[in-house]
Amino acid sequence: MLRGRAVTLRPATDADVAALAAIRATPEVRRWWRGDDDLAGAVRADLADDSLTVYVIEHEDRLVGAIQWYAETDPDYRHASLDVFLDPAARGAGLGGDAIRTLVRHLADEYGHHRFTIDPAAANTAAIRAYAKVGFRPVGIMRRYERGADGRWHDGLLMDLLAEDLPD
Repeated sequence: MLRGRAVTLRPATDADVAALAAIRATPEVRRWWRGDDDLAGAVRADLADDSLTVYVIEHEDRLVGAIQWYAETDPDYRHASLDVFLDPAARGAGLGGDAIRTLVRHLADEYGHHRFTIDPAAANTAAIRAYAKVGFRPVGIMRRYERGADGRWHDGLLMDLLAEDLPD
């Protein structure tokens, strides 16, 4: 269990699937975190992926989202990549930033990661602003990076953060 200023991160379990799927089903989250009609199945698949570590984000004993990470293990390119989603009702209180800072500190201290990446959709300006507040910097646009629900390719923004640049 990891404790931030306002959030607690704990490993996600099968008991969390319904709550996480419900958050992913909200239009504000589903727009960026797609999946087929079986969102519970998508959450279960993430939990079963051995290369991915998924934490539930809790605030005041309530599940408000999830944050996950995976590592690039090639020693010459080693870094950790993050993804996060929050219940729209919990946004605006800095909980996402707190969760990211908490996980990044843990990954730097416990695993020795020095560099972190996140790759929001280039059109997801709210997420990009939130990540910038934590210290992530734009690296560049990844053109036609992700196929959207509309079947077309959309750009992504690669952002990174060095452990020493993480603000307190």
